[in-house]
Amino acid sequence: MPKKAFITGITGQDGAYLTDLLLKKGYEVHGLMRRTSQFNTSRLEELCAPEAASERLFLHYGDSTDSLNITTLIEDIRPDEIYNLAAQSHVKVSFEMPIYTCDVDALGTLRILEAVRLAHLMDKTHIYQASTSELFGKVHEIPQTEKTPFHPRSPYGVAKLFAYWMTVNYRESYGMFASNGILFNHESPFRGETFVTRKITMAAARILNGLQDRLELGNMDAKRDWGHARDFVEAMWLILQHDTPGDFIIATGEQHSVREFVTLAFEYAGVPIRWEGEGVNEVGIACVPKVSEDGIPCGFIPGKGFEGVPMEERVVVAVNPEFFRPAEVETLLGNPAKSRDLLGWQAKTSFPQLVQEMLEYDLKKLSGK
Repeated sequence: MPKKAFITGITGQDGAYLTDLLLKKGYEVHGLMRRTSQFNTSRLEELCAPEAASERLFLHYGDSTDSLNITTLIEDIRPDEIYNLAAQSHVKVSFEMPIYTCDVDALGTLRILEAVRLAHLMDKTHIYQASTSELFGKVHEIPQTEKTPFHPRSPYGVAKLFAYWMTVNYRESYGMFASNGILFNHESPFRGETFVTRKITMAAARILNGLQDRLELGNMDAKRDWGHARDFVEAMWLILQHDTPGDFIIATGEQHSVREFVTLAFEYAGVPIRWEGEGVNEVGIACVPKVSEDGIPCGFIPGKGFEGVPMEERVVVAVNPEFFRPAEVETLLGNPAKSRDLLGWQAKTSFPQLVQEMLEYDLKKLSGK
């Protein structure tokens, strides 16, 4: 019999990559998805092979805020592995929706742990809890390790801190195989369009095609440890295959600023950005296609460049204070030594490769290819 996995947040970036990985490993995959008025399974459809998905992928309507729903599903499925990826994961939004964020991210985790206990699956089910580098917030040391003190700087980070310690508590109190993966920033072409990295590559693709005037961002100096979600879901799986449960940092071990991400995205098209000014007055200037009046993409073509396209030098990146967080997290850098030594895991995708893959995806999406 194949192993059974239950994934909350299966329609998100990580859920889709993890589903693809588990199906390839022969798992039967069950996923929790919220009921909406529109289908939201596009990532799964794009990533997962249709033949495997039709035979071994089962989607269930539900929500992490519904205790009865979660308990019933876990009792019925009796999974070998649970990957709790469901979350309100946008840090800026968590300041605007702190109560909802805590209900999903904090209590949602507790509902899953308690459901496993009540279903008497403590000796059977391995649980992965999606923790986050936002736990460190106002960092106490660089780089951060599994022993670095936590100091979250957002409702999202605080909610995830509750979930982290509740996972540890159930592990220590009931002997459950419950592990935290403290994942640093991980991106991909399937990243949500409101997150800064995808916002950058989408805007860059539009600017390079004369469809957008400029890109507005918040803290350009923020530094993050950015990896690829495809690599990071492999670490999630390895955590649950380890002999004993524990808490693991998953990171690349190098960091880059938001400004560097923007610069690389435009450099892929051979467009250098000249940065001028400081703070809220900082701007990025580049020679790019003139903004189209008819709304038809006309600009950068991979392998050809800007053949016959009217160009102009103008401000393409500007700072908008509205995008600043109430409490900023200036720098995050993870030390993945424990994951490397105990799990044999390391990031495979470099930072330039990540940016290029994301931009190429958005350029193709813009052209309809």
